[in-house]
Amino acid sequence: MEALVAPCLERDASRMRKGASPPRHVLRRGASSIAVLSLVAGLAVLLVLAALRALARARTVQLFGELVPRVETAERRVALTFDDGPVAARTDSLLTLLASRGIHATFFVTGRELSAAPDAGRRLVAAGHELGNHTYSHRRMTLASPATVRDEIERTDAAIRAAGHRGPIHFRPPFGHKLVTLPWYLARTGRTTITWDVEPDSYPEVAATTEGIVRHVLDRVRPGSIILLHPWYRSRATSFAAVGPLVDSLRARGYAVGTVQALLASRR
Repeated sequence: MEALVAPCLERDASRMRKGASPPRHVLRRGASSIAVLSLVAGLAVLLVLAALRALARARTVQLFGELVPRVETAERRVALTFDDGPVAARTDSLLTLLASRGIHATFFVTGRELSAAPDAGRRLVAAGHELGNHTYSHRRMTLASPATVRDEIERTDAAIRAAGHRGPIHFRPPFGHKLVTLPWYLARTGRTTITWDVEPDSYPEVAATTEGIVRHVLDRVRPGSIILLHPWYRSRATSFAAVGPLVDSLRARGYAVGTVQALLASRR
């Protein structure tokens, strides 16, 4: 037996010394290991990307600085906030509507629209409303460069100050999206990120009717809630029409409706 095995072993050893290919079973084992490692690496990348996407879209957490989606308060108080604008053609009707209820709201305006309608911004401030920063161009800020972040924020802040706003300028990211650079800049410059916990406009079946919007908010509102609406554009007619009935319904339930700054002042 040894006489038969020894020559085979010697031939295998000789092949290896001469650079011959390893046996097929060794190659198959190596290829399987590489495939498994590639699969694991691919899954790890997908998990990391999914985690980053979730972080960028999160309304309750960010990597740097203060983020407020809702205020912990003992008072039965909420903030009413409007995104985008101002739009000159809608300013009169919106100011009249809010004045008829005797309330003030926070307007997260874009620098581009405010620069195009500076008188609208001045009138909002003169009426006692609060202006917040919603970037200059309403672009997605998740992967924006530091220079872009600075430009989007500072140009809008300048327009807000030119409208007469005094006091802190709160910031709301477009679509609520942020990742690293934007929160870092906001924290570095002492700005607070304000998101929301009630926003009916994102649900087409809800936003289709004024009643749907009001019902959605009333079903979810609680002390310290930050409510978001988009009343400026014709395409959001139901959002504008819901403002009056919503304020009336909130008051009927004992809620005081006001600005973000007033809500922050009521924090425990």
